[in-house]
Amino acid sequence: MAVANFALFSLVILCPLAVLILLYFIVRPRPVKVQIKNRHVFITGGSSGIGLALARQAAAEGARVSILARSLDKLEEARNSIRLSTGVDVAVYSADVRDYDALKRAVDEAGPIDVLIVNHGVFWATEIEQQELFGVKFIMDVNLMGSFNLIKAALPGMKNRMDRGPASIAIMSSQAGQVGIYGYTAYAASKFGLRGLAEALQQEVVADDIRVSLIFPPDTDTPGLVEENKTKPQITSLIVSSSGLMKADDVARKALNGIKSGSFSIPCNFEGYLLALATSGFSPQSSFLMAFVEVFAAGILRFVVLFFQWTWYRSIEKFHAQKRGK
Repeated sequence: MAVANFALFSLVILCPLAVLILLYFIVRPRPVKVQIKNRHVFITGGSSGIGLALARQAAAEGARVSILARSLDKLEEARNSIRLSTGVDVAVYSADVRDYDALKRAVDEAGPIDVLIVNHGVFWATEIEQQELFGVKFIMDVNLMGSFNLIKAALPGMKNRMDRGPASIAIMSSQAGQVGIYGYTAYAASKFGLRGLAEALQQEVVADDIRVSLIFPPDTDTPGLVEENKTKPQITSLIVSSSGLMKADDVARKALNGIKSGSFSIPCNFEGYLLALATSGFSPQSSFLMAFVEVFAAGILRFVVLFFQWTWYRSIEKFHAQKRGK
């Protein structure tokens, strides 16, 4: 009996240890530290919300910051706000991310970028049956094609940067880019597309010491969310409320910390961490410790995800039953 117990104990201890050692050697890309201080950080959607919070925090950490948005008036307001809070001036550029030529001119004028934060985005929630196709196209053009345009415009300069320290391309996704949510058909499609872009892009730029990050915030207290909530379906509000509401400054802090650590997946709250673990799939992972957690948590997290799905579908069933009963 003692021999059997010792063998079982050895299996329980040595098997995970062997997996951990193996993961140490196979996880890719290798971990890096991306410096922010004294480097050029370029942020789209930088005139408000998460983008403005990112710009303010990066400037406070000693980065040379450039922000881009469509409205020059809002950009000037953002620049003044950052100057008042940090004492640092930032460069501003007005362009529509759907216009590649305008983006290219802005990026060339700004100079080589060390940290590119692809933060722009539009969203509103409605069932696909109610959504006009021009609205779907607008979401895709801004969120997905706008990200392609920006990265393509900035990448040559990033590859030829004078500072050969690790660089970063960080893309602002959403928890709706990890799991489909009622009413977010167009928005989720655009954000799921960013994941494919990020995973493939990381393979293309790893040899240039550029790390790609994908940021997954929940609902965030921004002017955009205020507008979205005016038309959001009731059932959508019920589902997304389970992940809570974050402040833009808190999301920015989580995002910058993840960028500096070279993380591919950057969740912003506890629910986001669970989603990141549950949907890790083929995503690159530079931390062998996090890879270990992903390997051993996959089974139980699948159960947890199925439970969440059950609660969501029960809510949808009850909602439509009540509608039919009226």
